[in-house]
Amino acid sequence: GISFRIQISVKELLDTDVLLKLLFHLPVNYPSTLPDISVNSDQLTRAQCMDVKDKLLEQAKKHLSEPMVHDLILWVQQHLKDVIKQSATVCNEKATLSKGTEDGIWMLLLHLDHMRAKAKYVKTVEKWASNLRLTGRLMFMGKIILILLQGDRSSIKEYLILQKTSKVDVDSSGKKCKEKMMSVLCETEVQSQHKRFQMFEVKEYSTLEELQKEFETAGLTTLFSQFVPPLLK
Repeated sequence: GISFRIQISVKELLDTDVLLKLLFHLPVNYPSTLPDISVNSDQLTRAQCMDVKDKLLEQAKKHLSEPMVHDLILWVQQHLKDVIKQSATVCNEKATLSKGTEDGIWMLLLHLDHMRAKAKYVKTVEKWASNLRLTGRLMFMGKIILILLQGDRSSIKEYLILQKTSKVDVDSSGKKCKEKMMSVLCETEVQSQHKRFQMFEVKEYSTLEELQKEFETAGLTTLFSQFVPPLLK
């Protein structure tokens, strides 16, 4: 499939411009299959962005089997006000129930088979983590390469799309290529016993014990024992 970003400006309730950043990932069998959509905007809350995304997916279902991206963009330009109005009402109703809670912070653990163009690859991962406000670690230990991320679920999903669809490395002949040998080891909601990473860091470990300690410090002992030792076999 292919991924592309579209930025559009929409007049909102108080006649201020809202800049919407839409990321569409069209699977290989699009339009028979719905696209993946991510919505971001500095002027909207995370909940409002999620509502806009849900409404866009509802509209997409009505256009299944026909090209739909253009129609979806027209639709969001015409209906953003209503979605935000609706979202605000629901938000106010929920506010008393969920004071102080977020949509939930999620965690993702990825395993990469190799990096040929390591410096460029590392820089790209750092940039994505920074843009999506994700914290965590890019970890090297011998031949093991792991990426551990924490952040909003929508950002985690968007990171995965970028990781799968962008040309991040080079092949054996030096041509740019996509990451085809990545595996998602774990994707789960962060629990109370897990420590939140404050930033995204790239780290190298000389022994398995050092790597294990990193996981233990973050309250992720179970995650380590479940997924890391099998990679050594």
